[in-house]
Amino acid sequence: MRILLDTNAWSAMQTGSPAVEKLVRRAEGVVMSAVVVGELLYGFRNGGRFRRNMELLDDFLAEPQVAFLPVTRATCERFGIVAFGLRRSGRPLPTNDVWIAAHAIESGSVLISFDSDFDAVQGLDLIRP
Repeated sequence: MRILLDTNAWSAMQTGSPAVEKLVRRAEGVVMSAVVVGELLYGFRNGGRFRRNMELLDDFLAEPQVAFLPVTRATCERFGIVAFGLRRSGRPLPTNDVWIAAHAIESGSVLISFDSDFDAVQGLDLIRP
């Protein structure tokens, strides 16, 4: 299975979460959404270990089984579908979470997240470790 790490899953992996580490080790591939990377970079700038966190992220993104996923026209289409479905069901999510869900669906990846809000997204494969 291919996985996409949510921001909170990345953070859990960096603090030694056995559950997330196991999922990453067993994955056929890891996808990192541009939106997740943006959230991480924002967080790094707010913390006291910017340089170290950047090194960890850069090293991870350089791994051969890790792919960086940019926002494309197809992602935008999926975003619109997901956001519309959530609004129609009365369960809207924060915008960045909709983008992350769209990326997971678009790439055929299982989203790894501790956030139960993603349960509302139709068609999203989700693991909450």
